[in-house]
Amino acid sequence: MTAGTVWFRLDETRTRDLPQHDPRIRYGRFGYLEGLEYRMYNTYDVHFYASFALIMLWPKLQLSLQYDMRDAISVEDQSRVWYLYNGFTGFRKTKDTVPHDFGDPDEAPFELINSYPIHDVSNWRDLNLKFVLQVYRDYVIMEDDIQYLRDMFNNMTIVMKKSLEWDIDDDGMIENSGCPDQTYDAWIMTGTSAYCGGLWLAALAVYLKVTKILNELSLFEEFSVILEKAKVAFERKLWTGNYFKFDSSTSEHSKSIMADQLCGLWYLHCCQIKDEVFSQVKVKQALSTIYKYNVSSHYGGTEGAVNGMLPDFKVDKSSTQSEEVWTGVTYALSALLYYEGMKLEAMTTAAGIYKTVYEASGLGFATPEALTAPDPSSAKKDIL
Repeated sequence: MTAGTVWFRLDETRTRDLPQHDPRIRYGRFGYLEGLEYRMYNTYDVHFYASFALIMLWPKLQLSLQYDMRDAISVEDQSRVWYLYNGFTGFRKTKDTVPHDFGDPDEAPFELINSYPIHDVSNWRDLNLKFVLQVYRDYVIMEDDIQYLRDMFNNMTIVMKKSLEWDIDDDGMIENSGCPDQTYDAWIMTGTSAYCGGLWLAALAVYLKVTKILNELSLFEEFSVILEKAKVAFERKLWTGNYFKFDSSTSEHSKSIMADQLCGLWYLHCCQIKDEVFSQVKVKQALSTIYKYNVSSHYGGTEGAVNGMLPDFKVDKSSTQSEEVWTGVTYALSALLYYEGMKLEAMTTAAGIYKTVYEASGLGFATPEALTAPDPSSAKKDIL
């Protein structure tokens, strides 16, 4: 373990009411920091990307974390928090939502959750969906642990129905609020967004798989209708002919080409779901566009994938996050390219971020979450 992780056993008073198969009885409770300067355990929006290390190497730690997340969904904490972004106050934790984090190491972690002080994370669009997707991903990797699905299912249903409240025009597709309401918390999404909309499609597909496995036929029928509507809305609102644009608003950055626009599809591959939730033709075109703009035209593909690129080959500078290269996102994009048969593009993308971190920067195992380089737009590199 590193200085950024914590592990401890639960005492008997905490475990006596747990079923014997609950992993926390034997393996305890696990937490880790997003970074030493980001003092919150298990920040779930980015754990979504990092969780592969746990489920593939230390699977019981991932399951322990997931059971903690499941139990926290029903928690309501009405203590008032002053949010730095807008100066408003709100509840620390709203019922029926997945928490953002399990708290500060010095302030009763795992008891006082949601220590993130900048935004009201109970309204974040991606947290609920990332819980649903991780549950099924874990189930697949753990080779059909049906008890795990049963234990998680009621809370999966709760957060899926909660997320439906964000479908404001009843077209099956959720909308973003025009405020920071997802992991790109400085890159604001308004209306339907490629990132959250794609995660919603993927979560719907995963949830339908679980309802079939558990023979929940009425929920299967209900959410099948929603998925079919949502697929139509997603393409109608976002498809440009070459990629899924950043969001459906009229903002200056709405047409930004986002490296992470098909994150939901990446997770479907990881869940071994072959259903055509996303149009295969459009996926191929979108990935080609991402590779051409976000990878190849950003330092000739030598530094990974920049988060946002505009159609005129200029880096999207509408926020600090749009002009950054995110390590985890670049590797996720590389994996998706590989899944989709674009193996040379996948390896080139992954090699760029690997060489930048381990060779050019010399950071090695102190891997940064984000990297920013001078904008190469004025001297565009050759496109591979």
